[in-house]
Amino acid sequence: MSSYPLPIPMLTPGGIDHNKQCLNIDNLWNTLHSTFNIALHHHIDIYILDEIADKPTSPWPAFSKEEFRCALFNYNNSSVPSSDKLTWSHLKIILKDDECLNIIIHITNTCINLGYWPLHFKKSTTVVIPKLNKKLYDFPKSFRPIVLLNTIGKLIEKVIRERLQFNIASNNFIHPSQLSSLKFKSIIDMDIALRYCTHSHHQIRVDQEYVYKYPCL
Repeated sequence: MSSYPLPIPMLTPGGIDHNKQCLNIDNLWNTLHSTFNIALHHHIDIYILDEIADKPTSPWPAFSKEEFRCALFNYNNSSVPSSDKLTWSHLKIILKDDECLNIIIHITNTCINLGYWPLHFKKSTTVVIPKLNKKLYDFPKSFRPIVLLNTIGKLIEKVIRERLQFNIASNNFIHPSQLSSLKFKSIIDMDIALRYCTHSHHQIRVDQEYVYKYPCL
């Protein structure tokens, strides 16, 4: 359990979990767990990837210090640390030392070369906090889970994600409709794409109605 600076409202006796009232901490845990981890054992069909045509392989260069420094720069120093208690402000100071940074880079390159992600980076702490301005806290949707991961692991994940996104975008592997979680994309791009699709479908419908009314033209 992690401390939370504000009073935390609990699920009231009206909160129902499969027809069971949340009257104690065990009921509350089961309710939140079944809500936030509903896809935990969901089956994923990985064979759908077989439909994608193979592309030429490309080399994967070792990570550079600049990649880590750029990724580290954008993290907020006030973010809550995980169980490792390592804050981003601390990590920024530590990685100013080239020897420490080289160790992190070596760990990252080794993870890529071996295709292995350490268990230490997979462990997480979930803090459930109430959403503000709710009239009732009778349902799990009135709460929001925050997953706290290992700080160094999060940094490594971001560096790998940035590299993957660059390689994918530069090789045109991203569908034009994919706008979420991409750099240099925003809600404005989504709005333009939605307007374009709406206008296109409307124009097709108008053209079809015109042909139906005047088939001889």
